[in-house]
Amino acid sequence: MSPSILRVRSDDKLPEQADAVIIGGGIVGVSTAYFLAQRGLSVVILEKGYIGGEQSSRNWGWCRQQNRDARELPLSGLSMRLWDEMARDIGRDLGFQRCGLYYASDDPKQLATWEAWGAQHGRPFGVRTRMLDAKEAGNVMRGSNARRWLGGVHSMDDGTADPALAAPGIAEGARAFGAKIHQDCAARGLDISNGAVSGVFTEKGLVRTGAVVCAGGAWASGFCRRHGISFPQASVRASVLRTPPIEGLAPALATPECTLTRRPDGGYIVAISGKGTLELTPQGLRYAREFMPMFVKRLKAVEIGVGSSFFRGPEALNRWEFDEKSPFEQIRVLDPAPDPKAINYLLDSFKRLYPALPGITASQAWGAYIDSTPDAVPVISPVDRIKGFVLAAGFSGHGFGLGPGAGQLAASMVTGDAPPVDPTPFRYSRFGDGSKVKVGAI
Repeated sequence: MSPSILRVRSDDKLPEQADAVIIGGGIVGVSTAYFLAQRGLSVVILEKGYIGGEQSSRNWGWCRQQNRDARELPLSGLSMRLWDEMARDIGRDLGFQRCGLYYASDDPKQLATWEAWGAQHGRPFGVRTRMLDAKEAGNVMRGSNARRWLGGVHSMDDGTADPALAAPGIAEGARAFGAKIHQDCAARGLDISNGAVSGVFTEKGLVRTGAVVCAGGAWASGFCRRHGISFPQASVRASVLRTPPIEGLAPALATPECTLTRRPDGGYIVAISGKGTLELTPQGLRYAREFMPMFVKRLKAVEIGVGSSFFRGPEALNRWEFDEKSPFEQIRVLDPAPDPKAINYLLDSFKRLYPALPGITASQAWGAYIDSTPDAVPVISPVDRIKGFVLAAGFSGHGFGLGPGAGQLAASMVTGDAPPVDPTPFRYSRFGDGSKVKVGAI
């Protein structure tokens, strides 16, 4: 079942040309469109389904700096500032609030890791974070009397945004600056002239342009492969549930078993970090060697499975011509069923944490595919093989919170402006220039 999300209208007629075309209407794509349109460029957003329909509406909604990989910290700091500014400037409710994030643990090694992160990475980047003692952690976890908490951490400036509102709201912000939004309109491929982008073939016709940003989420590698671009990408299937309204719990909380995020209706999204199913697919087999370091590091958290995605979907063997129906039209919205075993695990974990709430149920549950790179750091980069083509994908479960900053960075690559942060960690070429793979934090 798909999570509920604010729907936006499409514009009537597909333009014949634009300064820039954005492929993908998730949080990164619409943020890129917003910053390009704000600069006065004519922009077209192409979305094969509907705005925010895939991972951008299926995540927890966390916008954080705490526990980020050091390579992402400048981008996460930028994104936090932009969340504030965009919510103000767009004039629409994105559900963003700096409610603070809490982490609690009964594992002394985990507490030491958090403390070391604050000293080595957090404070040098200006992240305000505070370790919690056992009494403070117990107060945050009030109601979980069956557990003895040793401590935790509080990132007071971090927060959450509403996955149901954020991508649609930012898309409307881009439209206010003149961007055109076209849903149910898949991009089939690039028109390339003399090694440079000259247009985008869509199911509704050709759009002439000299700049394309591919923010296609789990579909990005397949789109790139159609043009001979190798982009190592693997998708982990995750499951999430939503509870009915609950009173008295922290607004956003991470424990070893699960995470809790309060929704506007008082219910909670219940999920788990880094745990999911990696389904065997042709694309997965193609990039198995590149992903081996990550697989070894996270062996206990990821299960291996076989499903329909081997034959159908973004990682299957897909071939198509630009004048025929593409895989992007065959699956308008990637909407996997939630794993019943995972949902039961989440419910049981919640009940163990809060034994006073034994009758809690899942009012809704859904599945999602989290697209990852071998080092769990996104690609936000021009692809030298095709001039005018920028790739922004592989966010590895971090894309929602990083979306505004990623969009501003991608926009700067289109316009040639100075990048807002150092783009080096996000360069596409790191997967082919002999750089050592360092698997990032979850």
